[in-house]
Amino acid sequence: MSIFNVSPEKEKTLLDRMHHIGVSEDDLEESFVRSSGPGGQKVNKTSTCVFLRHIPTGITVKCQQERSQALNRFLARRMILDKIECMQKGMVSAERERIEKIRRQKRKRSKRAKEKMLASKRHQSSKKQLRSAADILREET
Repeated sequence: MSIFNVSPEKEKTLLDRMHHIGVSEDDLEESFVRSSGPGGQKVNKTSTCVFLRHIPTGITVKCQQERSQALNRFLARRMILDKIECMQKGMVSAERERIEKIRRQKRKRSKRAKEKMLASKRHQSSKKQLRSAADILREET
């Protein structure tokens, strides 16, 4: 009988991956909370959201992708294994780089860059005004 309500092949793959990475069920702390979002009365009455914490590393995952608690347990384990694997292989720097790029994009422009952008907009606006003046002359004739 499947623990996670998935096919035996998927469950075996997950357990093999856990063994390969070096994560055991004893290392995981699991709790269930109420989900939010679509799903109506079913979601509001049952605790289908899975909160999983890997005790040695302190990595936490919250999964509420599906309406089934068993399936969310399976998906949460996959997600936490992905995070642990990334941490072990040093892919954290790539994620940090992506976050830093977003931060740079959202950062306020420098005064010089803002002036340059506004000058460019004024130039474009003046070109458009010249075009509209020609259109008005054509309509009158």
